[in-house]
Amino acid sequence: MGFLDMRQWMAQLEQHGELRRIKAEVDWNREIGAVTRRMLEKKGPALLFENIKGYAGGRCTKLFASGLGAKSRLALALGFPHDAANRDLVQYVMKKNRETVAPVMVGTGPVKEVILRGKDIDQTEFPVPKWHYLEGGRYIHTFSSIVTKDPETGVMNVGLYRGMIGQKDTTPFLLIKGGQHWGAHFVKWAARGQPMPVACVIGWDPIMSFLSGSPLPAGVCEYDVMGGYRGEPAQLVRCETVDLAVPASAEIVIEGTISDDPSTYESEGPFGEFTGYVSDLPTPRPTMKISCITHRRDPVFCGSLEGTLPGSYSENSVMSSVQRAAIAWNILNGAGIPGVLDVYAPPITNGVNIRVQIKKHYQGQPKQVAAALWGNSAATYRYKHVIVVEEDIDPADDEQVEWAYAHRVNAGEGGVVIFPGIFGSPIDPSTPMEDRDVAQLGTGLWNRMLIDATRSWKNPRQAQWGNERFPPTVKPHADDAARVESRWSEYGLGDL
Repeated sequence: MGFLDMRQWMAQLEQHGELRRIKAEVDWNREIGAVTRRMLEKKGPALLFENIKGYAGGRCTKLFASGLGAKSRLALALGFPHDAANRDLVQYVMKKNRETVAPVMVGTGPVKEVILRGKDIDQTEFPVPKWHYLEGGRYIHTFSSIVTKDPETGVMNVGLYRGMIGQKDTTPFLLIKGGQHWGAHFVKWAARGQPMPVACVIGWDPIMSFLSGSPLPAGVCEYDVMGGYRGEPAQLVRCETVDLAVPASAEIVIEGTISDDPSTYESEGPFGEFTGYVSDLPTPRPTMKISCITHRRDPVFCGSLEGTLPGSYSENSVMSSVQRAAIAWNILNGAGIPGVLDVYAPPITNGVNIRVQIKKHYQGQPKQVAAALWGNSAATYRYKHVIVVEEDIDPADDEQVEWAYAHRVNAGEGGVVIFPGIFGSPIDPSTPMEDRDVAQLGTGLWNRMLIDATRSWKNPRQAQWGNERFPPTVKPHADDAARVESRWSEYGLGDL
């Protein structure tokens, strides 16, 4: 499938019954967030708010949310039927993450229909929600794709980072120098004594958000990988005030620079994080000084309600379920680990927990799986807990995994391994405050855990167990099961 702009994507969702238009007036202050949370709890469609208090007839009157808030919609965005299996999506993403088609530059596009500079710049002219009552302000960048460039190589990076309206023309960001690709760019620009150019893209093809939230290898431009997914070059235009390129048919682009001068920092936070918890007190953060805003006529603002809770998955968690599993599987393949059969990242954990299914070849194989994942930069915010199961356990089936956990794990015999003090998330509320001090440590610190839920090879094979290391289960013999299936209609018990 080729590239879509956000309006084509919304039309596709509506065609599949995956978009609901809300025409009743809603307040940007907390109400939009509460409505979106309730719809996530109901596993409902994406939302287009068309009547936002204080924004009727203004510069921007509509807000689109939860476009990728369900696996069915993610499947559509990837070109699959809405009921595609998790394994099919993961295998596809594994393949496409390694394909590239370079973008092309075009002279202009719809995103240049309106150009704002100087005193005309005002972020509050867009219906940016205060998503949650405990947040520190209006978060304009919750699902924006943030474009930066390595000053040494010239390679652009597109990432997904949070940013809050400061003043009308400033945006403090959660910018971490260690573990984020734009953080590495920021360090290089600061070493040159120059502010970092930034362009924030709001609203375009959903593949941009999907890949912006994924830790592709450093030096790989997400625009190239987007082209690989869509089978054609992304059409980009030059920014007006910074040397960066953005999609020609995006809804809104905000341009500017971020300095490492602490005197330019502004307060950011708290924020309702992907963990489902609200982050800590307001903190001085690197702040974007906006130099230009370009947008389409009658633009549609796009944002995402962050924070995953039991029963309500955010877009981030849905994307992470597939993308983090695919990235992990490619890491394991690259490490030469044999027998990897499936990888599953439960949406409720945003990839913090991951399950790996293997054909076991040797006793230490599960530890090798965990070591490969924990040693990769993709594990900065993910893969804290690794569960390894064998081929008879479906990693996406909670009951099967719990059964293996109950009857194949012996914590005192190496079934549980703790790896302390390795790099990790600074926003995990289970981590002690002193281990979340990014200014002191450069990143957060985690104690990671492996649960080896495979059958131990320390058990000798037993003749009474059919020469296996574990006793047989109570599952019927295959002949008996086949006989019952063939006669099922005779039993009068309904469909199988």
